[in-house]
Amino acid sequence: MHKWFVYGEFDKASIAAADFLAQQIEACIKQKGICHIVLPGGSSPANCLHYLAKKNLPWNQVNWYLGDERCYPVGHAERNDVMLDKNLWSHISTPNVHRIPAELGAEQAAKVYREVIKPVEVFDVAFLGMGEDGHTASLFPDNDALQDTRSVVPVYEAPKAPDERVSLSISTIKKAKCRMVLTAGAGKAKILAHIREGDPLPINMIGDINWYVDEAAMSTGI
Repeated sequence: MHKWFVYGEFDKASIAAADFLAQQIEACIKQKGICHIVLPGGSSPANCLHYLAKKNLPWNQVNWYLGDERCYPVGHAERNDVMLDKNLWSHISTPNVHRIPAELGAEQAAKVYREVIKPVEVFDVAFLGMGEDGHTASLFPDNDALQDTRSVVPVYEAPKAPDERVSLSISTIKKAKCRMVLTAGAGKAKILAHIREGDPLPINMIGDINWYVDEAAMSTGI
């Protein structure tokens, strides 16, 4: 079942999410000496990642992966790895980053990234985003990528720019040991109500999630 952690302000939700992520990293490294983490794109995680970067963690034992990437050239302002560089990776020592080469195009990049993640049996943490339509990573409602069972999938005809993307698949995300989402704002209230009702949205297809949200996002029913 989903677990809901609700805070009066988004900043407090961001701090709590960073604390939770740090705890997961410490526990994982204590258990097996390494941690494999999936990170989201978008703007919502920025403050959480800032808080995480300030923590004293064994960064050299953490491996970072992307849940999805947009098919833009390297360094494009709208790429997810640019946001992650800015808010996390540039602030920690020896970041072990595994980027999705989306500049190669959706099909080729997905093929390459399948080989990159092949040694990872399961991800320890999948930190994900969630859109107002209930999509997560780049897995959109009614998109053919939802039915693709490969570990990493090309995404075409996305309903928002760019229309070509690369994403971890539903099956890959579902296997992660722990999943978490950080989201906020009244604009997410309607979709969160549908999620709580169990509607068959992509975000509800990946298993149980630890949700970190603000009160505004929980303010409206269906």
